[in-house]
Amino acid sequence: MKVRLIGSSPDAPRDRHYASSYLINDRVAIDAGTLGFSGSPEEQAGVRHVFLTHSHMDHISSLPVFLENAYDPEVPAVTVHALPETMETLQKHIFNGEIWPDFIHLSPPGRPFFLSNGIRLEEPIEVEGLRVVPVAMNHVVPTAGYLVTDGCSTVAFGADSGPTDRMWALLAEMPAPRSVFLECTFPDALTGLAGVSAHLTPDSFRAEVSKMPPMKNILAVHLKHRFRDRVADELTALGLSNLRITGGEATYEL
Repeated sequence: MKVRLIGSSPDAPRDRHYASSYLINDRVAIDAGTLGFSGSPEEQAGVRHVFLTHSHMDHISSLPVFLENAYDPEVPAVTVHALPETMETLQKHIFNGEIWPDFIHLSPPGRPFFLSNGIRLEEPIEVEGLRVVPVAMNHVVPTAGYLVTDGCSTVAFGADSGPTDRMWALLAEMPAPRSVFLECTFPDALTGLAGVSAHLTPDSFRAEVSKMPPMKNILAVHLKHRFRDRVADELTALGLSNLRITGGEATYEL
């Protein structure tokens, strides 16, 4: 699989990661923090499925812009896959006619602005030659991580989450080689903040890695930019040979 981590800052896209979006094989996105702010509308229109992990702004902020850019009444609409709780939040707080037009109720008959699919945890979804399995994660709002396989390899998108177990148990049942995008938001000195906000520090990151099956790649993401250097140094000190600390814009063959 080809996975592109979309950068967050036009002046330094390779170094900054303020919001989260991953693009798989140019067709399937995980989260839309930056998806709608990257590339031309024609390029964005190639993305046919968006899987949202949760409703926090850094994971959905460009979704309305993306849906507007990608809309073409002559082709099937983009499908947004999310937990029912996430879809309800989007309807109430974003697509409400005040923050953004109500794309759901304004859709022309037979030509919706987008299709919504309320996912069910651990029920696989087949799209674009991929099998996507949503898994409950440990965060402060309902959150799904995703296990994605093309039958030859597997990539886990851990989403925002504190310590968890089920994700790694299911990952062990998926095809190898396996790779994971695992968050590490705060340095160890902010363990208390990480705990109440359900995020990881390098120490808890190491504990999560110890639960995983054998991994080809462990990619650290979601480093809070203000603390990025401290978090990166503490992650490097873990001595994990298969660890890569991501920045902003980058493409990985996994």
